[in-house]
Amino acid sequence: MINVEAVYWLIGILFIAWAVLIVRDANHPRRWGSSAFWGLLGLCFFYGTWVQAGTAPGWILGIAVLVLVALAATKQLADGKAKTSTGPQREAFAAKFGNKLFIPALTLPIVTVILVLLAPVLAIGGTPILDPKNTTLVALAIGAIVAAAVALAILRPKHALTPVFESRRILESIGWAALLPQMLSTLGILFTKAGVGTAVSTLVTGVMPKGSLLAAVIVYCVGLFVFTVLMGNGFAAFPIMTAAIGWPVLVQQFHGNPAIVFAIGMLAGFCGTLCTPMAANFNLVPSALLEMKNKYGVITAQLGTAFPLLAVNTALMYFLAF
Repeated sequence: MINVEAVYWLIGILFIAWAVLIVRDANHPRRWGSSAFWGLLGLCFFYGTWVQAGTAPGWILGIAVLVLVALAATKQLADGKAKTSTGPQREAFAAKFGNKLFIPALTLPIVTVILVLLAPVLAIGGTPILDPKNTTLVALAIGAIVAAAVALAILRPKHALTPVFESRRILESIGWAALLPQMLSTLGILFTKAGVGTAVSTLVTGVMPKGSLLAAVIVYCVGLFVFTVLMGNGFAAFPIMTAAIGWPVLVQQFHGNPAIVFAIGMLAGFCGTLCTPMAANFNLVPSALLEMKNKYGVITAQLGTAFPLLAVNTALMYFLAF
């Protein structure tokens, strides 16, 4: 069975490969610090397997995270300006291959969806081929591998490891912000366990007009928006505001429809995703990929959508959920 640990090990191998490429780049301005950062991160993916299995202590990962923070804070990371194609060369490739360039990009989601749909019947001797608990993640990893192979078959670069070289270039363009999705995915859990939701509930209910449904809806939607901006992840903000306002006030006190309240609430939170650099995978990665002069250009373009959409979601919740 292909389980999620295999995906983590593949990611770890890639980070270590990038670290090796960086340390071998004599022209890199921070090759030792950058290599140490990405290499240590790659080793964490391997070590995490034993932590998850309960055969290794987790505090070592904690120390590794602190070292990563120290390396990033002391500006040990830098863009090594890895060799790549020039602008005119890319324009020539685009003219040559045309719409074929979209095939690898479309291969990834198509393969992922097919594997997810077929997962229940993909088995050998009664044992599922894909990890049933993490089918989507495993399918996504396989889809990425297939997409890379398709890209190599279509583009036929001079070097078979071109995907590794180019991904190193993109990774260094993004920098430490590439870790934000990992960090933020745990932040919501930590905040909830620490009682942040309860604290927010106590604070907000103390100043919110009693018996005002409109005020409660606005506080819930705007709160999800604000926490998402701060945390960079709507899924991290959701448990906090739902524990504070969504469930005790909107559902239990005002008898709102839970499905509508929580579905629209998530959409309100996602409006915050459009406005924050903390959502690196949505707002900073595209800027790096497109080599935009303004790294916050994506956010600037999305502000005109985010705020009106937040107002619309707030109105929809008020009129549809109660």
